[in-house]
Amino acid sequence: MFDKLRTKLRNFSETIERKVTAKGKAALEGETILDDEDLKKPLEELETALLESDVALSVVEELISGVREELEGKRKKWGLDTGGLVKEALRDALLKVFPVKRLDFEEFVNNKQKPVNIVFAGVNGTGKTTSIAKVAKKLLGGGHSVVLASADTYRAGATEQMEEHASNLGIKVIKHQYGADPTAVVYDAMKYAKANRKDVVLADTSGRMHTSINLMEQLKKICRVTKPDLVIFVDEAVAGNDAVERAKKFDEVVGIDASTLTKIDIDAKGGTAISIAHSTSKPILFLGTGQGYDDLESFNEGWLIDRLLGENGGDIRNVS
Repeated sequence: MFDKLRTKLRNFSETIERKVTAKGKAALEGETILDDEDLKKPLEELETALLESDVALSVVEELISGVREELEGKRKKWGLDTGGLVKEALRDALLKVFPVKRLDFEEFVNNKQKPVNIVFAGVNGTGKTTSIAKVAKKLLGGGHSVVLASADTYRAGATEQMEEHASNLGIKVIKHQYGADPTAVVYDAMKYAKANRKDVVLADTSGRMHTSINLMEQLKKICRVTKPDLVIFVDEAVAGNDAVERAKKFDEVVGIDASTLTKIDIDAKGGTAISIAHSTSKPILFLGTGQGYDDLESFNEGWLIDRLLGENGGDIRNVS
């Protein structure tokens, strides 16, 4: 028993001695070693800022923990702002949230065998149908021909909304009667696109809560039968914590390939993009910046991170 105690005391003494020696050496070189007390206040401030920017709590906790682990025990020059070091470490951690290889939408469409089948999914009321129209406009501007598939055969008025967008954009919409099998709508849209040499089919699906088993099974069937080249999850930039569970569930059920966030213009800091990217490890494709067909911007993680860290308040439309 006394031998174990002596061993513990000796190990503790050696640890203290190493720390003292390290601190002494750092002091001689005009540096100090960061400890938990040094990091406490700047980490608390950043944690609050991230939460206020709609980053999900679970994601914030993981990011802050990673920054603390990265910096604790590191040396810094006297007079160097600890808060600045913490901010830079957080920036690096945020950048790592996003996939190293971006999904270039234009390149993806150019290189895929035609027609390209793109299915959009998400919960009710997030602006999914309008986002589809914006993507259609972007594709038309790039010289691609587009067909819309109104596979939301559940919500009253959904087909009429899609037809209005199609009329405004001058493109064809494939539809069936309400209550029809949505899989058949997407299948027929692909068949039409092949016969008429169209480049892309954009399929709208019923907005569904991720907890709706029947509707999620319906979405799974659409993806199983029509084999989309890309499944895009759509949610709101102000969704915060809710977006994490929704994105994870949709990814689990159908395997989303990317996400689009709407309503970034409604005073959203954009933390939801961090939450979704972190939770699914899938890229963010677009941000909706308004109601017009041209109000869709390619996602820029550098702009978003600067905004989260309070280093810009600018409009993403001004970012190259």
